[in-house]
Amino acid sequence: MSGVDLLLSPYQLAGLTLRNRVIMGSMHVGLEGGRDAAEALTTFYQTRAKAGGPGLIVTGGIAITLEGEGGANFLGFYRGKDRIIMQEVTEAVHAAGGHIAAQLFHAGRYAYPELTGQPAVAPSAIRSPIHRERPRALTDEDIHQLIHTFADRAKQAIALGFDAIEIMGSEGYLLNQFLSPVTNKRTDEWGGSLEKRMRFPLAVLEAVRKAVNPSIPVIFRMSGADLVPGSTSETETIQFAQALEVLGVDAINVGIGWHESQVPTISSQVPRAGFIHIAEKLKQHVRIPIIGSNRINDPQEANQLLEEGRCDLISMARPFLADPDILQKSAQGDFDRINTCIACNQACLDHVFMGQPASCLVNPRVGREHLLTSHPKTMGQTPEKIAVVGGGVAGMEAARTLAEIGNQVILFEAKAELGGQINYAKRVPGKREFNETLRYYRTELHRLGVPTVLNYRVSADELIKQSFKKIIIATGVSPRLPDIEGLQMGPVLTYAEAFQHPERIGERVAIIGAGGIACDLAHFLNAQQPRDITLMRRHGKMGEGLGKTTRWALIQHLREQGVHFMSELRYQRIDKQGVWIDHFGDNGEWGTECVEVDSVILAAGQESTPFDCTPFQVRGIPSILIGGAKHAGELDAKRAIYEGAQLAW
Repeated sequence: MSGVDLLLSPYQLAGLTLRNRVIMGSMHVGLEGGRDAAEALTTFYQTRAKAGGPGLIVTGGIAITLEGEGGANFLGFYRGKDRIIMQEVTEAVHAAGGHIAAQLFHAGRYAYPELTGQPAVAPSAIRSPIHRERPRALTDEDIHQLIHTFADRAKQAIALGFDAIEIMGSEGYLLNQFLSPVTNKRTDEWGGSLEKRMRFPLAVLEAVRKAVNPSIPVIFRMSGADLVPGSTSETETIQFAQALEVLGVDAINVGIGWHESQVPTISSQVPRAGFIHIAEKLKQHVRIPIIGSNRINDPQEANQLLEEGRCDLISMARPFLADPDILQKSAQGDFDRINTCIACNQACLDHVFMGQPASCLVNPRVGREHLLTSHPKTMGQTPEKIAVVGGGVAGMEAARTLAEIGNQVILFEAKAELGGQINYAKRVPGKREFNETLRYYRTELHRLGVPTVLNYRVSADELIKQSFKKIIIATGVSPRLPDIEGLQMGPVLTYAEAFQHPERIGERVAIIGAGGIACDLAHFLNAQQPRDITLMRRHGKMGEGLGKTTRWALIQHLREQGVHFMSELRYQRIDKQGVWIDHFGDNGEWGTECVEVDSVILAAGQESTPFDCTPFQVRGIPSILIGGAKHAGELDAKRAIYEGAQLAW
């Protein structure tokens, strides 16, 4: 257990003994409102509550009122069917030996009236910049009723079997809105000075604390930093934490940022434990436990944070999506076997913001645990001899998952290293966590005894001669060459060549294409050395293909770095002078111009790398295309890994 002794040591929180110092942080996973919500949620939480799992699981936000729901598929204490689901969840977690807390939630002005049928409410009638509707300002009577409702929901939660309560007072939701001078412009006893602005959240805590037995832990998730101009100051934040302590809160869970803040807080652009200094600052001013959170994905680093006294407990949320067994593997010292959360947001937050159930790019079983089970070979069954052609993420996952259920798998890769397109992504600043994914696959393939043949372009005839019973084609993609005159005449490279040989790229660069791979490439090249870069595309928005929760930050960063964006154009030709285009100008007319550059890089899509499967079809040998070999499109590691994993389901 070297390196995680303190992290995995028991901890007493009020009357609850936690088996370790890890909290599985609250996540809205979008399973809550589905037709099979009870089975989906119970299986999801039970999978993570089993022996050796987190000391305490915190649910996704459970709305205390209908108008307080934060989006589609929220649980609500006011619906009988949801209370039945909650009870089934708590029973399942307890059966697995775990503990679970209910998060009491009210979205305030972040609610969606178009979904709830109720007007959103807030301290003041100020619209959020990321929502369409202006909220209604709460009356004094409304506020007193909400205080009572919070307390009543806490009682309900304990009656339904929850072991603890977390009050959501962070991330720009209702209680946080009362505390902030940006959203609280009231002139009555609920707004103005800090004492008045914090009166409502403190009254909620006091009411909840009185409503439940003193042995029940009550956690307050408070905003350590709003990251919104003009919002609550550091001094006020410390004073609020101290006031929470006086009123008997058992622990403070430190949240960071609002949904509308223009500072990334949980994406891979944020360094690991990048905001722990804020939790550390609060810890210096209170005597109650402080829970550190945001971008903590390595148990050994988490243990170090505890040893250094920077916080008392650690909140990990998405790391439990990527690997439900992260703590069990840590306890055994199998750190290389951990499937690390890479903070890509592509299948978790991006899904939820699109109204879809959350999953995980590196672990596509997430959210499907109740539906998908592998089928291992039983005693006496002969292992099936399977070839996987292509060692990108689709091929690696296919080889891993097929070997896991007992097949005899050999992986062939034409290049010198596994990883495919991920070997480009891992070089982009903010995406270096992809190295962890490659490390995980290398470890798993070695553990499962999968032979890996590198630097070898295997043929169909060879695979037939070796008597493989099934062939998985995961040959991936190659850069697409657009139909533009002069590709062979000018200083032109593909995006793959640019990633591999940035030293060949001049100071003035035109990138043809402005999707996700082009934006990543511009970011990569500017990190190598400052360049004058222009991203070009015929039509459409820049960064198309990037996720909703990460696109804005990357585009903002590129603009700050001086990257130019050009759209609404037609390509004429490329020559040694640069890229000649017809451009639709601000005057509403087309004009011809030359974008003078030293290097032109093609990032205008991909094509599937071909592999002739006809010999397999003639002989009746099953062959299955997955990943980029099946569909090129925009680079999509999420789909590629999912298709590889599906082979064992």
